[in-house]
Amino acid sequence: MKNILITGITGQDGLFLTSKLLKMDVPIKITGISRQYNLDTFYSNLKSLGNKDFSSLQILNIDLLKYDDIFKFISEVKPEEIYNFSGPSSVYDSILNPSISKYQIITIFDNLINACIESKNLVSFFQASSSEIYSSSSDVPIDEETEPMTNSPYAEAKLANHLKIQKLNEDFNWNIISGIMFNHESEFRGKKYLISKIINSARNIKEHKETELVIGSLEYIRDWSFAGDIVNSIYELMRLKSSGAYVIGSGVGNSIETLVNLVFSYFDLEYTEYVKIDDTLLRKGDPIVKIANPKKLKDLSKLETYLSFDNLIVRCIEKTC
Repeated sequence: MKNILITGITGQDGLFLTSKLLKMDVPIKITGISRQYNLDTFYSNLKSLGNKDFSSLQILNIDLLKYDDIFKFISEVKPEEIYNFSGPSSVYDSILNPSISKYQIITIFDNLINACIESKNLVSFFQASSSEIYSSSSDVPIDEETEPMTNSPYAEAKLANHLKIQKLNEDFNWNIISGIMFNHESEFRGKKYLISKIINSARNIKEHKETELVIGSLEYIRDWSFAGDIVNSIYELMRLKSSGAYVIGSGVGNSIETLVNLVFSYFDLEYTEYVKIDDTLLRKGDPIVKIANPKKLKDLSKLETYLSFDNLIVRCIEKTC
């Protein structure tokens, strides 16, 4: 029976990966680590994805910032695969609390890696990196050779872990993957994220609960994918055991204006009547255009993004009503 460890299991990536693994007809034991005590929403979300049998899944409340606890767990459970989705996920929160966010992101990664080394268990390891490590605008899509440039504590911490992975690959011949994930969304995304904010605002305007949507720009272009497709790529990379860095995204850019128009049109609203621009909401140094070039991943895995941007937005609207 294969032991798989998923940290940050209750987030959208952990949720889709858990759902995928539970549906496989193979002997498997999934251990998830979460700081949450109330898991009702997590199991309800799994059920909404078609899962019924949770007998091979256990969720533990372990503090990933405590090395002794992590070492004890890794030594006893001996996982064969680790997916590290844990840590702060908000760029804005990292700006408000820079030292806390950087400490948590870096320490969690270090604790997991050092526990594997000390317990002599160099498991296949996926580290959730981020497109936030690239802050410069370019008409050329971003690939693994693009020079990193950070503009937030969150990005700085993610880059620090990303750079460590190359050395770990070389020093230990270790199958560690740095997945440089571009924007990915689903119906499980938190309300503070842009797509959720726009959907909730449009719905409230339709129901006469709000009068306007205030955002920083309509011009920015981003590479948005469905979180389930991103997780499929992650899973495929781990099966191929091809260590190193991989850009994970659709390779297609869409503007915020396109996004807003799609959402407001769904609710039979003309967005120009309700949307106000306040550029003080923008982060200093944010690139206008950020699109992935996932050629390395696609050449290796032959996976394609199955859900279009339009259908992703409709899914997010209809499944969060």
